[in-house]
Amino acid sequence: MSRKPNLFLIGAMKSGTTYLRKLLQSHPDIFMCEPDEPSYFVEQRQLRAIWPDMWAHGLWRSEERYLALFAAAGDAAILGEASTNYAKRPLVLGVPERIHAFNPEARFVYLLRDPVERTISHYWHMVRHHAEHRPMLEAIRRDPQFVAVSHYAMQLMPFLERFGPDRIAVVTHERLIADPTATMNMVYAWLGVDTAAADRSGFAQAENVAPDVVSVPRWLGVPRRMRQSPALRTIMPRIPATIHTALHRLTTTDIRRQSVDVTETVAFLQSLQRRQTDDLMRLLGRTFPEWTTLNGEPGTPSRSAGSSAV
Repeated sequence: MSRKPNLFLIGAMKSGTTYLRKLLQSHPDIFMCEPDEPSYFVEQRQLRAIWPDMWAHGLWRSEERYLALFAAAGDAAILGEASTNYAKRPLVLGVPERIHAFNPEARFVYLLRDPVERTISHYWHMVRHHAEHRPMLEAIRRDPQFVAVSHYAMQLMPFLERFGPDRIAVVTHERLIADPTATMNMVYAWLGVDTAAADRSGFAQAENVAPDVVSVPRWLGVPRRMRQSPALRTIMPRIPATIHTALHRLTTTDIRRQSVDVTETVAFLQSLQRRQTDDLMRLLGRTFPEWTTLNGEPGTPSRSAGSSAV
């Protein structure tokens, strides 16, 4: 009989989940499945809307397909997966209920980041991968997904209601980066595995660090969205590299992320996300002094504001 996963890394997006997944995988008693972010517990229509590529994998078609991802786990005590789509309310609904029906003994790691910096990093992700073309503050004001993913209390509450606080470990990106050894020792101990058994050789190697230069779509992002369509994806590999380069230059503008003034955006987010973080602190009974951009003077970004998580 196939074994069911018992650990879920649920986000938050752009908080360093790829890095944390690697550190979990470095322990011999923990198996993290491939592909990354299988998103099996996202309702299939919602998954198709937010991530057509993963929808096309068809894991949602049967539990057997999903459990096959863990066939190589061997004797590992912890079988896990990492899907940040599980903490993207209101775009994605019903995940805690589905996981509880699947495995009521599951445990979760929720990785959080300074919400102001996470939101700005989310914006750059959408520019790079989803044809976001609007100026930063306009996009964040108009598209609720940016601040919703950083509303950690709202995302976490449904999991707490169904699984309880003992089954959820809340870790911050800032502490993970500052001291990965101590942070992972805490996580390993919480999972009940030997803290000394992990391979620490990859702890200092960052993952998914976004480049400083980003290509911002022109023409309202229409050309990039066309290139990302299924029909054109089959054609694009046959087009000579020189034409690819010419099309890229015609349809995008390269800018340095660090050259973009984020002061107004930071001020807007601070006013909103300080209230949301108050909700989180009451929920968890702890504070987050490491969130220096959120806690700084109004409108004053930290030196790292707008950078992307590992």
